[in-house]
Amino acid sequence: MKIAVLPGDGIGTEIVAEAVKVLRVLDLKLEMETALVGGAAYEAQGHPLPESTLALAQAADAVLFGAVGDWKYDKLERALRPEQAILGLRKHLGLFANFRPALCYEQLTHASSLKPELVAGLDILIIRELTGDIYFGLPRGRRKAVDGHFPGADEAFDTMRYSRPEVERIAHVAFQAARQRSKKVTSVDKANVLETFQFWKDIVTEVHAQYPDVELEHMYVDNAAMQLVRAPKKFDVVVTGNMFGDILSDEAAMLTGSIGMLPSASLDANNKGLYEPSHGSAPDIAGQGLANPLATILSASMMLRFSLQQPAAADRIESAVKAVLSLGLRTADIWSEGTTKVGTRAMGDAVVAAITGKTITKS
Repeated sequence: MKIAVLPGDGIGTEIVAEAVKVLRVLDLKLEMETALVGGAAYEAQGHPLPESTLALAQAADAVLFGAVGDWKYDKLERALRPEQAILGLRKHLGLFANFRPALCYEQLTHASSLKPELVAGLDILIIRELTGDIYFGLPRGRRKAVDGHFPGADEAFDTMRYSRPEVERIAHVAFQAARQRSKKVTSVDKANVLETFQFWKDIVTEVHAQYPDVELEHMYVDNAAMQLVRAPKKFDVVVTGNMFGDILSDEAAMLTGSIGMLPSASLDANNKGLYEPSHGSAPDIAGQGLANPLATILSASMMLRFSLQQPAAADRIESAVKAVLSLGLRTADIWSEGTTKVGTRAMGDAVVAAITGKTITKS
């Protein structure tokens, strides 16, 4: 089993190091090869996604990804910015289905932004379509306006678009996932305003006919954003487009206590995937050992489960994370009075100790 390890920028190198450390104690035959991506790759090779890095990702069975980006690259032309690396990987690897589980661990109910009774037992799976929508739609750019409110003025434009196959395949993914859970799908759209999402709604409804055992509800995105903080446990599987999924999954992350707890998987049609934490590169705390590595460690668990067919190993990681949290170990983002604050490396060491049966130290 070959894994392409792409740490990236900022805290990416720190959190990926802890996930790799966890993977190495599982007694699995894993071949892990590291390559540059994002700003680090731009500095070394002049492009955020060098051909050698892309080739490694294509040859691997799965990709473990950290984070990319730094404010110092914001003035680069868009094609050379670090964030283009992740968009390029999604495109070239055909990663169309993004899974973001928002799970509130019992030990972290008080770390959530909401009252504990609203999030206790929370378990939502957000499935985001990843290769269409306004992020990839053409045409896009800047020009002099020829019509509209201010003819002749500068304007910028992006195009929101979806094709039938794109919507059909993500709908199938959502309904199939729901069959393994509580058999309920909420499709989030903006069909009352956007033609693209009336199209989305119509197709999701058509596909639903093939899954009569699964309940389907449609919800406008503004209402969904409200309901996520009003009554989040009413959701089970949420399926939506690229932009709405990007926003809603970050909102859902705060229900769990911290975005530092939110893993993700981006899968192709054959379950090959790229696995990364849902948070960014956090350059303001990079190199300080403050970052929470649990989202990355849990992403590695998802990698074992979805792409490498190692569910027992995935279970070991997830049980170890729960054990560490039960002992009261917390990185700064989830710390509260009465718990023990630890750094990035100590948290990774604690997960390793829980997996291997060694004594977990609170330091």
